[in-house]
Amino acid sequence: MLETTRRNGVRADLRLIGDLIAPNSRVLDIGCGNGELLQFLQETRGVDGRGIELSQKGVNECVARGLSVIQGDADRDLVHYPDNAFDYVILSQTLQATFRPREVLEQMMRIGRRAVVSFPNFAHWRIRGALLLRGRMPVTKALPHSWYDTPNIHFFTLRDFVDLCGELKVTIEQSVALDRRGEKIAFRGPWWFWNLFGAQAVFVLSQPSARRDSPSS
Repeated sequence: MLETTRRNGVRADLRLIGDLIAPNSRVLDIGCGNGELLQFLQETRGVDGRGIELSQKGVNECVARGLSVIQGDADRDLVHYPDNAFDYVILSQTLQATFRPREVLEQMMRIGRRAVVSFPNFAHWRIRGALLLRGRMPVTKALPHSWYDTPNIHFFTLRDFVDLCGELKVTIEQSVALDRRGEKIAFRGPWWFWNLFGAQAVFVLSQPSARRDSPSS
């Protein structure tokens, strides 16, 4: 988990995601954890929210918050949702922990008119420096797990993600680079700058217009 600051008890990166969601939208939060983001969206954006969470502990915590969350696996269960079932499908700090990230992203773009994806950037300068100087996989505040027990199984960068979006022919509507605390980097730099200094990123993706405008199933 990335080190993040909190404002009024809510992580800074989750507040940023909230700013990207239109009020009164239909939202699916994949890998919703304890339901912090979903609850925040319901309280501040008035969304009609649903969630999927792999761990039973997370599901129990969400239900205790009064949220509509089911136990499910992003790698297997998204195929059961109809096309354009949601206005937004959110995957926060989870894509790197899925077994088939490309297929997960494809399913997100199928069932949601827009997708909001956040992830850690494994090309951040601190990670590069640790590999260069120590020759070992880094253990940092942003990446606290050792190589043998990390939940992250796909290590990718901002540039890698942008390239994948190009392969899938999805539109990047918005993109934001964040520092280690989850705060937005104010400087609007080129991709190489964000790829070097962004500890994490948030992307808003949309379907091609023909699919986005088609009626829901």
